[in-house]
Amino acid sequence: MLLLPQWSQAADHRVLVLGDSLSAAYGMDLEQGWVALWADSLDESTEVINASISGETTTGGLTRLPTLLAKHKPLLVVIELGGNDGLRGYPLPRMRANLEQMIQLSVRAGARVALIPMQIPPNYGPAYTRQFSAIYSELAERFGVVLTPFFLEDVALKPGLMQRDGIHPTAEAQPMMLEAIRASLAGALRAAKDASQ
Repeated sequence: MLLLPQWSQAADHRVLVLGDSLSAAYGMDLEQGWVALWADSLDESTEVINASISGETTTGGLTRLPTLLAKHKPLLVVIELGGNDGLRGYPLPRMRANLEQMIQLSVRAGARVALIPMQIPPNYGPAYTRQFSAIYSELAERFGVVLTPFFLEDVALKPGLMQRDGIHPTAEAQPMMLEAIRASLAGALRAAKDASQ
């Protein structure tokens, strides 16, 4: 778990990022990841807690979330999960139910939610791929949470911006990933701060 930045112990507002390797800065220093870059750009009143773990699934995230909510009491929860569920071919109803429960737990804890959608390669079949992608927009609409753009849209198909495994983005791609979702996160954070006053 990454706590950013160092002065954040006295922060008035906390943000919890719950994700997988895409948010855990896989294959690079933590400070190079998009979460750290975002945290560095925020004012001193805001603390970003990166609880992302490489290989995490929605089941793992759901299991850990109650403890994280109780410990950190965030005003905004950013959920970036589901990619590993899809790559492993997990049943989509289970993935959807896990994400739904995470949203509900966060809201009941007094937090706003921002959902970062995932996409999977088309070789999983058009039906599975389509249904997978639809989960995020459906949940965002149902619960009224912020849905960011897919932050690998301009990264995933560019070899120079992907690590040798073809799955994880490079350090050079992290600023691009952040820029793709920065406006959505800023709006979600602003709404969360306003609601907490």
